[in-house]
Amino acid sequence: MLFQRVKPLDEILATAEKRSLKRQLGPIQLTLLGVGAIIGTGIFVLTAEAGQKAGPGMMVAFVIAAVVCALAALAYSELAAMIPVAGSAYTYTYGVLGESLAWVVGWALVLEYAIAAGAVAVGWSGYMNGLLRSAGIEIPEMLRTGPYDGGTFNLLAFLITLVITVLLVVGTSKSAKVNAVLVSIKIAALTAFIVIALPAVKDPNFHPFLPTGWGSPLGGIGVLGAAASIFFAFVGFDAVSTAAEETTNPNRNIPIGLIGSLAICTVYYLLVGYAAVGSVGSQPMFGANGLAIHPGTPELAEACRGSQALVCSKEPLAHVLRMLGFEGMGNMIGIAAALALPSVVLMMIYGQTRIFFTMSRDGLLPAVLSKVHPRFHTPHVVTIITGIAVSLFAAMFPVGILADISNSGTLFAFMMVAIAVMILRVKQPNRPRPFRTPFAWIVCPLAVAGCLLLFLNLSMYTVGLFFAWAVIGLVVYYLYGYRKSHYAHGTEPPHDGPKLPAEPAFHEGPDLGP
Repeated sequence: MLFQRVKPLDEILATAEKRSLKRQLGPIQLTLLGVGAIIGTGIFVLTAEAGQKAGPGMMVAFVIAAVVCALAALAYSELAAMIPVAGSAYTYTYGVLGESLAWVVGWALVLEYAIAAGAVAVGWSGYMNGLLRSAGIEIPEMLRTGPYDGGTFNLLAFLITLVITVLLVVGTSKSAKVNAVLVSIKIAALTAFIVIALPAVKDPNFHPFLPTGWGSPLGGIGVLGAAASIFFAFVGFDAVSTAAEETTNPNRNIPIGLIGSLAICTVYYLLVGYAAVGSVGSQPMFGANGLAIHPGTPELAEACRGSQALVCSKEPLAHVLRMLGFEGMGNMIGIAAALALPSVVLMMIYGQTRIFFTMSRDGLLPAVLSKVHPRFHTPHVVTIITGIAVSLFAAMFPVGILADISNSGTLFAFMMVAIAVMILRVKQPNRPRPFRTPFAWIVCPLAVAGCLLLFLNLSMYTVGLFFAWAVIGLVVYYLYGYRKSHYAHGTEPPHDGPKLPAEPAFHEGPDLGP
């Protein structure tokens, strides 16, 4: 399986040029793309999730997740600059570890992007339901959340995903004109939260600091369990690398977009987390057995019924401000989240469709998935399929479960990227590296170890689901991709229309040129 059908990097670059995406994204657009993809449900919603798992110890979880993500970002930067084509970790793995592992990584990225989009949609619905409730409009309880969270069908999460899918298919310039504004709204909302909540921080709210301890492997609780969940709050920076094929001067701009967006978001997250924990407290809800109840379960939904605890809130940042007496500002945070989070859903679905687009171009998925709409010039087939699947995920599952499942795929992909950097350093030491991972033989092993540590601190349910998904993926690969691979058979990828333009959501204007 390892090193079988390794596609030469030069051939990957040549193939991309034959049927490539239009290069038009600069460093500012890439940084906005990264910030827009990173700041989302993770910080707006998973603050409550992390609090239930670790209490005030979630502050340590933020630091652990940020460090692991930074290590992975350095590895991503080297490969993205060397291999500036679409496909992210899938493409990198194809050129270093071989087709079989590349397929597994591409299949795992479904968890990172599609499931993540569902999680963000659920987070958006929580804030939207809060706003409607404050306005005196009550959606029936059974339509506010999915079956694991005390309801039956999350109607708002389902609908917003379908609306975004239509927008991505049409690809209108309207999404281009509002993207920078939406990113600004999210940053302004987090800044306002910090300014209001930080002065209200009280030392007693941090005690006990580690009510659930450090956690245990496959337990999903404790500081490490919270870090494994809150890692979701930092995911999104690698969406920058999926746009590498659409970037002008990618050797310079990709590292800027990756590291710049991650640095900006890390500072905000630490300040927001400290202000939330210190101002109102975040002690977990415990069951009759004396153990913290797992988030995203009917048990926690029942324990939280009627509770005002932060860990029970579906809109934690707005909830904090309301508890501090700033009802109006709480509603403003809710409005900001309701306006801005859909852009993250858009970016995640966008990233997923580009992964499938690249896999289809390689012959590992049916050619229909890389078809471009003759009028809208978007990959409409794969976008519609992805959008419908994401809408169903969002309607049925709670945000915590979706985030953890997404993290499992993300962490696996990050491990493969770090391993690929080390292998390329040995096998192709003289290949030009416009961006070199500093101290690669320290950073990359630490990235692998950090990702593995967080992966093993997801719940047993999540880890088991990941391996089941991987097995399904391998079955699909050997039934279809193994036999149809363009690289294995020496065939050229089909050319069926114009080049795919960059999704307008990621640049400021109708066309920035090649």
